[in-house]
Amino acid sequence: MVILCGRSNVGKSSFINSFFQNKIAKTSSTPGKTRSINYYMVDDRFFIVDLPGYGYAKTSQKEREYWGKLISDFLDFALPDIVFAFHLIDSRHKPTTLDEAMKNMLEKKNIEYKILLSKSDKLNQAELAKTKKEIKLFAPYLKYNENLVLYSAVKNTGRKEVANLLKVFY
Repeated sequence: MVILCGRSNVGKSSFINSFFQNKIAKTSSTPGKTRSINYYMVDDRFFIVDLPGYGYAKTSQKEREYWGKLISDFLDFALPDIVFAFHLIDSRHKPTTLDEAMKNMLEKKNIEYKILLSKSDKLNQAELAKTKKEIKLFAPYLKYNENLVLYSAVKNTGRKEVANLLKVFY
């Protein structure tokens, strides 16, 4: 099982649709639409699991706490079956304290992960270089080139890299 985690509106559903080259995940310009844990079977061999996004400001504190507990409980329950995680971060924004908390949760549970910088097509080269530096500060111990994927669902940038990585596990 491979999990996708990240903030609301980071592009997890767009990633799924781009990766599978099929519109199977509902996308919206309104954040916070994924409110459940969604499983997608890959070649009858393994699941990619889309976790609810975190950090959507227009939901109640109670609902945000529920989503946080749902994610934490899922990770505890599914831990033996999780082989990898993609932590999606919008390339246009600095990682937040909630991204830091997710990163820490993955590390505490010893889940191997890559940071997938989504929406990379929306930045020019100078902006991408700045974003990469910010990610290096956010996660300095990650092998920088090996643990960072620039991804664009629009241009399919990074799709081949993701597919090749998944072949290693499955």
